[in-house]
Amino acid sequence: MLQAAGAGRLTASSEATATSAPWRRAALLRRSLLATIVIGQCGIAAWGVVRVLPYHGADPIEISLAAVFSLLFFGISVGSWFGIFGFLIRLTGGDRLSPLRRHPAASLEAVPLARTAIVMPIYHEPIERTFAGLRAVYQSVEATGQLACFDFFILSDSRDPEIWLAEQKAWHQLCRELGAEGRLFYRRRQINLKHKSGNIADFFRRWGSSYAYAVVLDADSLMAGGTIVRMVRLMEAEPRIGILQTAPALVNARSLFARTQQFANRLYGPIFSTGLAALQLGEATYWGHNAILRCRPFMRHCGLKKLPGRGLFGGPILSHDFVEAAYMARAGYEIWLEPGLQESFEESPPTLVEDLTRDRRWSKGNLQHLRLLFFAPRIRMAHRLAFLNGAMSYLASPLWLAFLILATVETTRLVLQPINYFPARHSPFPVWPEWHPELALALASSTFFLLLLPKLLAFIDAVVHRRLGEFGGLLRLTAGILLESLISALLAPTRMLAHSRYVIRALFNLSLLWAGQNRGSETGWRATLVNQLPGTILAICWAIFAFRLEERFFLWSLPVVIPLVMAAPISIFLGRISTGQQLRRWGLLLVAEELEDSHLLRALERPLTACVPTGGLSLFAEAVIDPAINRLHRSLGRRRRGRAGEEMLARLRDLCLKEGPAALTTGELAILARDSESLEWLHQAVWLADRESRWASLLPSDRLG
Repeated sequence: MLQAAGAGRLTASSEATATSAPWRRAALLRRSLLATIVIGQCGIAAWGVVRVLPYHGADPIEISLAAVFSLLFFGISVGSWFGIFGFLIRLTGGDRLSPLRRHPAASLEAVPLARTAIVMPIYHEPIERTFAGLRAVYQSVEATGQLACFDFFILSDSRDPEIWLAEQKAWHQLCRELGAEGRLFYRRRQINLKHKSGNIADFFRRWGSSYAYAVVLDADSLMAGGTIVRMVRLMEAEPRIGILQTAPALVNARSLFARTQQFANRLYGPIFSTGLAALQLGEATYWGHNAILRCRPFMRHCGLKKLPGRGLFGGPILSHDFVEAAYMARAGYEIWLEPGLQESFEESPPTLVEDLTRDRRWSKGNLQHLRLLFFAPRIRMAHRLAFLNGAMSYLASPLWLAFLILATVETTRLVLQPINYFPARHSPFPVWPEWHPELALALASSTFFLLLLPKLLAFIDAVVHRRLGEFGGLLRLTAGILLESLISALLAPTRMLAHSRYVIRALFNLSLLWAGQNRGSETGWRATLVNQLPGTILAICWAIFAFRLEERFFLWSLPVVIPLVMAAPISIFLGRISTGQQLRRWGLLLVAEELEDSHLLRALERPLTACVPTGGLSLFAEAVIDPAINRLHRSLGRRRRGRAGEEMLARLRDLCLKEGPAALTTGELAILARDSESLEWLHQAVWLADRESRWASLLPSDRLG
């Protein structure tokens, strides 16, 4: 096997001295400035909300309202200042401390490459899109003239034989199309442990020591060959870096929902990713894909053991990427987010239902990080804060829900109960309730200002950096911002309820289904109603109660009530591909790749050699009947050993031959499909079967030409 080069440049002694890196002083100054501003803002906001409340925080309900509002305001403030920092840094020409700025292009071009694996873990993914994407990446790397330094690995965790048989066939055909035999590899794990992190770990155990670096892709990832080569050279030039993360841009969106996400990512993403990178510097986080890892330290330091105990905070670590970054940093290596690495792409879920389904998985993993936040030894403070930020991205929703509930309770009390002039027990002094509508308006206005300011700054950034043409011009960009803001406001209450439900499920450790992701299809009415109907019913009940309680409170509730009542039709409308494509024809929500030619997207659109069998055959039936396909799957199969295993296989083979594949369960078909001897036996038996056999109708004389 190929030997690694340059993988062990950072020795134990250099790990110990990594804390002296020059960026650390800048990180301390920047983070201190951010903390001072945010804490100051939150202090003022907390004072303001206490003054707005009638009894000025003199009872538990008002204290709870003020506390919840302050936490929500803190999150809004932090996010807004990330965007402000990013805008200012881009305005002044970029961050001089970033890895790309430290190495001029000419000197970087002279850095030799090291052996690198490009790995793509997959699980029940769309075959055509996944393999077309990998083909585009392969050909882009080949176009750089550096293909000899790279190997490609498809790492499958798929369990359904109809899917992994198609994967194996597509891999074989792709190898022949690209001439990639011996460079493009496929492996499917027999035992699916620890999901994606276990799949990556299995790769490192088998092949990691043969490579200096590994570039990790998702099934929907696209990366230009030039970007990948530049990442390898940066890693060679910076031996302290353990993980280098790109900022993937969304691309290839078709539905209105996906196009809205894509537009927001492409317009607002640059200032937010730049701000985040400038504050994290060498203590950034790893997002699990579109990144490059240094193999040997990753294998040595980033193994994920099961957390002791039961429930949410025990068992396998679900969201592995943040934890792996924290472990790599604990070992003395740096983790960098580099927004300057262009042509790194991923795709958005096509519908709100699919987006929320993904969040259901992520929420449990991010909440699990709270244990590591407090109890993991020697984790750097920056990564502890990253754990907290990840958890708060989901806890913000139940906090918002709690704020609405507390506001409802407070309003109900003021309307239905007489004024309490002595809210503090045993106090001889009355407390006169006060109302300050002007202060409440100022508080609401400042909150909305913090929410909208990054959008305004992103618009100015697009003007300053002459990016208006990427969005179709000034008028279309302005219309896109207004449309995206409206859609985001309509979706916010639905996300709030869904995330609140996920947090509650996670805290009670309810079962979690880890399934493949729908990356391109629309969602039907049934799935949408199941997903949205509970929130709709709750919103209607709340609206009726608010209307009967107090008219002004009812009007205050409408921005939350209306989107929840209309959640299902809004979700269906946004998920329609035809709607998204109509807006594209009108020139709305455009991005650069839709106006300019992109070699990656052009390669993605080229169809693969047909992977679906003709004649209505299943993939399993084709694997049995077609001699060439049968030979392929036999070469990738295994031999089941042991007497009990042989007896079970013999029984399943006989049943399959007599009754056909439909008589077997998916699990039984999988057992036969991965056993090379059973595939050979069935192939011979089917072709020798008489005309009365259930297989006879599947054997047309012209199938094999």
